[in-house]
Amino acid sequence: MRVFITGGTGLIGSAVVAELLGNGHTVLALARSDASVQAVSAAGAEPIRGALGDLDVLRAGAAQADGVIHLAFANDFSSPEALAKAVAEESAALATLGEALVGSDRPFVTCSGTPAVPDRASTEADPIPTEGPVGGRGRAVTGVLGLASRGVRSSAVRLPRTVHNEGTGGFAGVLTGIARQSGVSGYPGDGTQRWPAVHALDAAVLFRLALEQAEAGTAWHAVADEGDQVRDIAAVIGRRLGLPVESVPVDTYGPLGPIFAADQPSSSTHSRQALGWTPKHPSLLEDLENIQP
Repeated sequence: MRVFITGGTGLIGSAVVAELLGNGHTVLALARSDASVQAVSAAGAEPIRGALGDLDVLRAGAAQADGVIHLAFANDFSSPEALAKAVAEESAALATLGEALVGSDRPFVTCSGTPAVPDRASTEADPIPTEGPVGGRGRAVTGVLGLASRGVRSSAVRLPRTVHNEGTGGFAGVLTGIARQSGVSGYPGDGTQRWPAVHALDAAVLFRLALEQAEAGTAWHAVADEGDQVRDIAAVIGRRLGLPVESVPVDTYGPLGPIFAADQPSSSTHSRQALGWTPKHPSLLEDLENIQP
């Protein structure tokens, strides 16, 4: 099928584009800069020039496609205001794409995060949070899944806190960046909180499977590692960078601090069984060995 994708040049999106093209689909990818246009073209996809805030461009992209995958996000966590702006932009984009697909029975795959559930690993049956720093994203994704009653084969692939490739990406990548800047490989609290993870190439397969197979209104977990303790993640980062490893204040991480401090393991048992998804690429702790000093 012909697939319109937002965020197609990012860590996850570039893997999804390659996965789609490698399995017989054609791809139309949103590209907000000349560099993105070149990257999309080099990957073998067709660029459509525009940004996530260009709602008319999104409508046009959806109109040309047999299905849509949404991955773009501003990823500005520098302040609560910047994060709120990014969430609002994405929410408007999701609403626009959804309305363009109403009554078409075409697939619309969006993304969200895996939820945190007290005292156990979250599953695909657990609701995603609609309150807190990124609660607006949860509300927008819930709206997308609600389009199932309006003739859209909508689904959501829930991504863990770290989607990685060659030692970079996700929350672990944020820890690495802060470690480089501060000279300390830190973790919030006692570091026993667990973060789930997945390799970007494995996540890409699940996005394709959801596009091809998922029933309307369903959620899926792209989780390969159910939960690594954050102090173990920080230990690998510290060793690779030659830095001390120690606990740091939660406010080190700004608006993401409460999320970083939370224990949030997650399961993908249902996704593996129902869609036949089998992660094959290195685990997070293995992949972090690619970090270069």
